[in-house]
Amino acid sequence: MTQKQRIEAFVALGDFLKNDHTSVDRAVEIASIKNPWYTPENTRKQLEAIVQNLTFDKLSHWLAPYPDVDTNKSVGLILAGNIPLVGFHDILAVLVSGYRAKIKLSSDDAGLTTFVLHALQRIDPALIDKIHIVERLQDFDLVIATGSDNSSRYFTYYFGNRPHIIRKNRNSVALLNGNESGSELEALGVDIFSYFGLGCRSVSKLYLPENYEISIFYEALEKFKSVKDHHKYANNYDYYKSIYLINGEPHFDNGFVLLKADSELASPLATVFYETYSHTKEVVEKLHDQTDKIQCLVSQSAIQTNIPTFSFGQSQCPALTDYADGINTLDFLFANI
Repeated sequence: MTQKQRIEAFVALGDFLKNDHTSVDRAVEIASIKNPWYTPENTRKQLEAIVQNLTFDKLSHWLAPYPDVDTNKSVGLILAGNIPLVGFHDILAVLVSGYRAKIKLSSDDAGLTTFVLHALQRIDPALIDKIHIVERLQDFDLVIATGSDNSSRYFTYYFGNRPHIIRKNRNSVALLNGNESGSELEALGVDIFSYFGLGCRSVSKLYLPENYEISIFYEALEKFKSVKDHHKYANNYDYYKSIYLINGEPHFDNGFVLLKADSELASPLATVFYETYSHTKEVVEKLHDQTDKIQCLVSQSAIQTNIPTFSFGQSQCPALTDYADGINTLDFLFANI
């Protein structure tokens, strides 16, 4: 296959995901039954984020710096399952680069990745031999593995002798200056509550100016209160609320999300951590010290940082070049072709 043919196949996939409502709706519904975290709303949100990038112009521009090659080399992909279709960008990058993909799915995947890949193979049968979903990775040349800090040590042990990208835990943060409008704070709620906060692009930590009025923040989040109607989320909310009350740990509570002062980046589900600051310079220094643990920053403030920064409400809609962990996947793939 040529690069142009591969691009055209993914453009057609985007059209399918956008327009074949019968097939897509059925897959979305089945996934929500298999994995209650994959609500129809969240899965459709992810599909929309994927489809927006599957245009001929965007894909062509993304691949323009790279040669048109086709290879028999295989990339082993170990995918996460914390949010629906979270590994799609890796699959896309591998296939449009001309590689074969050997894919180890997460047990949480709920059939979504298989559904999408089978649709892609129907669109262009030349991809049938390029895509293999496997139970065990073997006979591959490169590997891209996504997991936790613990699993990354396992991945490094077993795959460290081959070209690899191994991703660990990351979280996203938001910097507020106190002058945000209600609509901007409401948009921040999208960054916090999308996918119930389970994604690495979900904001789990706030940096607030000293004497910030928490009630303003909570008021803007009111439209997201239905998140507590989800039983798994509600169980987490009730559990951590009980823990904080029993231990006498100070926190704020609006009935569906807890806000707690803490220096850590990764907060429990249904909780958002925060720290206060007097000068943005303090925050910049803290961000600099934790760059390798932060996926992205959400803020309207102009600060100097190497961390990818998004406007409120945009952290969950990455472009093709918004690479996970800041590692350019295409550079890695074409360097080893």
